[in-house]
Amino acid sequence: MAKAPTLVFIPCFSGAPWDLSLFPDLAQWPALAPALPEGPMTIAAYADWLARFVDELASYVLVGDSFGAAIALELATRQPAGLQAVVASGGFASNPIAKRWLAAVIRHGRQLPTAIYSPLVVPFHAWLLRSRFDRDGHWSMRATRRLFRRHTRAASYWARANAALDFDISARLGQLPVPLLLLTPEDDRLIPDAAANTLRQIPCATEVRMGGTGHMLRYSHPQAYGREVAAFLKARGLH
Repeated sequence: MAKAPTLVFIPCFSGAPWDLSLFPDLAQWPALAPALPEGPMTIAAYADWLARFVDELASYVLVGDSFGAAIALELATRQPAGLQAVVASGGFASNPIAKRWLAAVIRHGRQLPTAIYSPLVVPFHAWLLRSRFDRDGHWSMRATRRLFRRHTRAASYWARANAALDFDISARLGQLPVPLLLLTPEDDRLIPDAAANTLRQIPCATEVRMGGTGHMLRYSHPQAYGREVAAFLKARGLH
C-alpha cells in the first residue's frame, strides 16, 4: 500500500501556523504546519519558500487558506514533483480587492505610522473579515483582532496586502496538474464571488460551499472543514 501523502498546511494572511488539533478527521495523515516567513514581498516569493519547504517530500497535498490558498495555487501551477492535490479555502487567483479606495489605502499603507497598526489597522482588517454568522458564536471580530495582534507584524501585513494586489495567475490555472478542492464560505465579504468563480472554471476543481460560514471558516468551523478535506482525499485514494 502506498504511503499517505503529507498534508502541508499553508497559513492565511495572518501568517499563524495551523492548530492541527482542531482537525481530528485529518489526524491519520502525516502533516506539516509552518508559519509564514516574514521576508517575502510577493506571492511568487512565498511560493519559492514553500517549494524549498516541500522539496524533500515524495508525496504531498497543499492545504491553503485565503492568502495561503493563493500561495498553494502559485506553486501548483509550476507542476512540482510530488504534488498530489490542492485544497483552497477563500482563495483567489488574482487581485481580490475590487474597491479602488481600499487598494489605494493598501498601496500607501507602508507610509502610515507603525503606532496606528494595532489600534486602527487591525480592527479595520477584522471588520473586513466579518461575517453575518459571527453572531452565532463560532468566531468574532474580537478573535480576529487577537489573531493578528499576536502573529502579524505591521511590515508583513502591508507586504502581504500589496502582494495580493499584484498577484495574477489566471492565465496559468489550466496548468494545474492535480485535483483541486475549493471550500467556499457562504458569506465572504473580503473575497468577491467573481474571484471564486475564476477558480470554479478550472477543470480539475470540485467545489463545496460551506453553509453558515464566513471568510474565517477554518477558524469558525474547523471540524466541518476537516471532514470535507478528509472526504475529498479519501475519494481520490490519497490516504
